[in-house]
Amino acid sequence: MTAVSRIALLCLFSVILNGCSSILAENDDFQEPIGADDEAPEETQPVAVSAPPIAAPKPAPAELTLLDRMTAGFVLSELDHKRINQYESWYASHPEYIDRVFERGQRYLYYIVQRLEEEGLPLEIALLPVVESAFDPFAYSHATAAGMWQFMSGTAGDYGLKENWWYDGRRDVVASTNAAISYLKRMHSLFDGDWLLALAAYNTGQGRLARAIRANKRAGKPTDFWSLKLPRETQAYVPQLLALSQVVANPKHYKITLPEISNAPYFVAIDIGSQLDLAQAAELADITMEELYLLNPGFNRWATDPAGPHRLLIPSTHAESFTAALAGVEPSQRISWERYKIRSGDSLIRIANNHNTSVEALKSANQLRSSRIRAGDVLLIPTASAGADYYELSAIQRQLGTQSRSKSTSGEKISYTVRKGDSFWRIANNHQVSVSSLARWNGMSPRDTIKPGQKLVVWSKNVKDQTGDDDAVVRKLSYKVRNGDSLARIASRFNVSIKDITRWNKVSTKKYIHPGQQLTLFVDVTKGH
Repeated sequence: MTAVSRIALLCLFSVILNGCSSILAENDDFQEPIGADDEAPEETQPVAVSAPPIAAPKPAPAELTLLDRMTAGFVLSELDHKRINQYESWYASHPEYIDRVFERGQRYLYYIVQRLEEEGLPLEIALLPVVESAFDPFAYSHATAAGMWQFMSGTAGDYGLKENWWYDGRRDVVASTNAAISYLKRMHSLFDGDWLLALAAYNTGQGRLARAIRANKRAGKPTDFWSLKLPRETQAYVPQLLALSQVVANPKHYKITLPEISNAPYFVAIDIGSQLDLAQAAELADITMEELYLLNPGFNRWATDPAGPHRLLIPSTHAESFTAALAGVEPSQRISWERYKIRSGDSLIRIANNHNTSVEALKSANQLRSSRIRAGDVLLIPTASAGADYYELSAIQRQLGTQSRSKSTSGEKISYTVRKGDSFWRIANNHQVSVSSLARWNGMSPRDTIKPGQKLVVWSKNVKDQTGDDDAVVRKLSYKVRNGDSLARIASRFNVSIKDITRWNKVSTKKYIHPGQQLTLFVDVTKGH
């Protein structure tokens, strides 16, 4: 056995993912992300818990599929309740949804099942990411919960999940799975070994659940899950999981055909030892950028986090060749560098923003102890080896994709540049739209922070200049094309861009405009024409 094979066997585990739809998109009765109320019961405050180490997978009988192995470990699926029946019917009537989530989940399920078995948890929990995120590792909720296990930042920090500009552990397949297991085990212990209460606490927060239990005790009522007065989302959350597990355990009864998922690790965790450009990683592994990001969704940018984790998940069938290829690349050659001469007025923040990197990365690369820099000095700047759009599932590209796909039944789509003092509320109010809509169009949560210079898409009902100039007075004009006109000439005459004209009128720069054609223009009348 080669050294690489031994490393692979020690690190193997699998996971699943893909896509971007949530069960909420299918049925508004379905789940609320965890962490809605993260305060703990007074007697037990949350403490930081390190994620369990990655363990080598146990060999499994080759004749079993992964779903066979999983259903053999179900212990909650025999429960019966009218709320469960409601969701059984929904799943049974939406086989296309079942197909979609298992298609996404096939990358991750083996690792999740393996870890649950090792920790002695019910294997129904392997289906919890379906309820949380439809197995979308890039899922992001209005409550700022992220990843397929939908961790809020506060809870994530308690369970050892790191977040920074380069990396978000809430989306890391291995780290978030281990954190979810630690969290659920703690809730199970806290709520007297009742798995339904543990699951409810995962969704609504242990503090809220504890208050509901105390209220029932004071009223002389039972304190089981079904008897508690809980938020509507939590009342639906546990039945959804139980219903899905019953459908998976007995698909023929529900006339559902489940996919055959191999009972073998989908990926191997490789210790890469240093920062690595993801485009280079995909080339070394001979896989697509999409596959690399789907297995490593925790990395926000074009490279791994310079401070770690220095771990990449690589498909098992490519792991050995990737390890061999990576060994031939010196750490200094794993990132491209640009020499930048500091100019008067520069700051590390400005340089970092202009070069798609972070202040921390600049400090680390240049051994800077503070943010002070001097004009004339030279900085080494880590740079991507490919164009920005090549890193198709980086945080920036995902947001741009969301913005380009955004739709509204009213208003004009404009690009708004955030200014100092802006907030979601202020921008939404100025453009006569809702805060929730504004956040959704930009793939954000209303709770997220926006920064000056940031570009937002707004389907404005009160069109203003796209620079966000408060002094702009914009008027809607109907312009009749004249002989000799061109898009460039019209754009110059009215001080607008050709891109805006084509967007406002749904015309293409590749097609000619003709005399007599009516064009709609939004013109700032305070500017000379």
